[in-house]
Parts: sequence; C-alpha cells; structure tokens
Amino acid sequence: MSAEKLRLDKYLWAIRIFKTRTQAAAACDSGKVKLRGAAVKAARPVAIGDQFDVRTEAKRWKIEVTGLLANRVQYSEAIKYYLDITPEEDKLFNQRIASSFDTGKRQSKIGRPTKKERRDLDDFMQED
Repeated sequence: MSAEKLRLDKYLWAIRIFKTRTQAAAACDSGKVKLRGAAVKAARPVAIGDQFDVRTEAKRWKIEVTGLLANRVQYSEAIKYYLDITPEEDKLFNQRIASSFDTGKRQSKIGRPTKKERRDLDDFMQED
C-alpha cells in the first residue's frame, strides 16, 4: 500500500492510538473518530494536516497528522507522525479517568469478608 493512500484505521493503529486495527475500525464505525465534527469511516484516506477527534475507552485525543505511517513501529518513533493538540479540559478529563482506575482489590470493610477474615470470624464465634 502506498503512503499516499493510507486508510484511517491503519494509521490510527500504526501510531498506537489503538492496540489492534480491528479496534480502530470499530471506533470509526461507531462514530468515535471525527474529522471536523463529522464521523468518518475506517477506509477514509488520511492526508497530512487532517485533524481528528478520537475517543478511546481510556482517553480523549485531538491529533493532527504530521506524517503518514503505514506500519506499526515503537512508540518513540510513532509519536513523530502526529501532533497531540488535545484541549486542556480533555487532558483534565483524561487525568480524572486515570486517577479513578480500579486496581481490582477489594476496599477494606466493604462487601464480603476475605477468606482470612471469615476464618477469624468463625474462630471468634466458636469461642462462645
């Protein structure tokens, strides 16, 4: 595929906005990728200077295309092909999302007791 005709989903995958090209195509199809406020399809050709609004599960981006990249490369190389022009309020939103990240651990004294707490309870109740 020549660099002049690069699909949007392939570009978003190559610059590491999405982990897979399938996820990039699905985001385009569901309207989470916009060009000048209008949803765009995954097959749309990308041109230098285009500005896209991208919503992923974890972040909101506004990027400007500075170069065309057809193959996935390491992050330090990929960031040279776009300019992150995300507005300040979206950056703050991204930080709020990151700070509320769930570690998967149960908060203490909420919900069911752990196995150790259950054993301690059983030992305490049998002493009567």
